[in-house]
This record gives sequence, C-alpha cells and structure tokens, in this order.
Amino acid sequence: MEDHSCWRCGSTESDSLFCQYCNSLQAPVSDYYRFFGIEKKLSLDPAELQSRFYALSRQLHPDLYTRANPAEQRHSLEAASILNDGYRVLRDPVLRAEYILKENQFEEGEERSRDVPPELLEEVFELNMQLDELRSGDMDARDPLAESEGRFKAMLSGIDADLQRLFSAYDAAAEGEPRRVELARIRTLLDRRRYVRNLVTEVDKVLAEHAS
Repeated sequence: MEDHSCWRCGSTESDSLFCQYCNSLQAPVSDYYRFFGIEKKLSLDPAELQSRFYALSRQLHPDLYTRANPAEQRHSLEAASILNDGYRVLRDPVLRAEYILKENQFEEGEERSRDVPPELLEEVFELNMQLDELRSGDMDARDPLAESEGRFKAMLSGIDADLQRLFSAYDAAAEGEPRRVELARIRTLLDRRRYVRNLVTEVDKVLAEHAS
C-alpha cells in the first residue's frame, strides 16, 4: 500500500493486505515478495511458497467479494492477478532471478545472449555443421547431432546447478555492492543459459523434422 492507510476506516497502520482494525481488503502491493510476505531472496522453499499461494487464494478469490464494496471488489481482482503472476514468477528459479535482476537494473542481455560464448566456439561450430548436414538430407548426421544435443543438455543442467550456488551467494551477501557483484555474475550466467537453451530448442526442432 502506497500511503499505508485503510480506504475504509482511515487507519494509518494498514500496511498489509487486510486492515488490522476493520479487516477490509486493501489495495494490493505490486512487489511479489511483499505480496507473499516472504524475504527477498533468490533461494526459496517451494513448499512454503505453494502453501502461501493456496492460503492467499482462499482469502482473495473474487467470488468471495461479489457483494462487497466496489473498492474491495476491485482490490480482489487486482490481488488475484498479482497472486497468479507472482506465483508463476517466484516458483521458477530463472524467472525469479530475472525479476530481481530487473528490479536492480540488470536488464536481459538479448544482444549478449546471441553471441557465442568464447569457450563454446568449437562445440557450437561443430553443432551448426551437423545441423546443416541434416537439413540438407544427410541422415548420417542425425546420431552425431543427437549426441551433441545430449552434451548441451548436460551443460544446461550444470548451468542450473551453478545458478543455485550463485543464488546462495547472493542471499548471503551484504546489501549494496556485494550483492550487485553477485547479480552481475547471475546476469552473465543467465545470458549463457539462454544461448545454450536456444541451441537445444533448435536441435530438437531439426531432429523432429528429420525423424528416422
């Protein structure tokens, strides 16, 4: 709540979803972490998040407010939208990281994610050759391409494990510059992940188009 005051009773201590004095539904805060009432961390307990989602769903369903004051009806619709969007983002590690990165002005590196990471140049060159061969009708390239895809999928798994370690480092870092250093590392790794994921998606598509 921006002004922290209840629209119904005027209490100035209504910095929560429901006024502690008249229990009326307040305008929902847009910050997903504050909305769910959880600490702003990158490593979250999925079970706790799910539990909070179900609890809030029971409290905020618009059907409960069909006969309520128009303000509460509006707040209910807004809250239900934030609840669903927030849950979708916070339960996904990558979307969760992108959310915090955007809050801290670390925008998605679309240009960087299209550049071949230097350490992958040789493997990507070989993969592109296999893709071209299979596209041209050389079915002998299918098995080597599938093997290359397996290596890149394993690479994705490794990147995800590295992200979890960086998440923990971010959560443990002090506010300010130490956390920004960790966010910069996360940004770089997510750009690399996006590049590798796009490669795997393209290989899946070509393999499906040239199934034996």
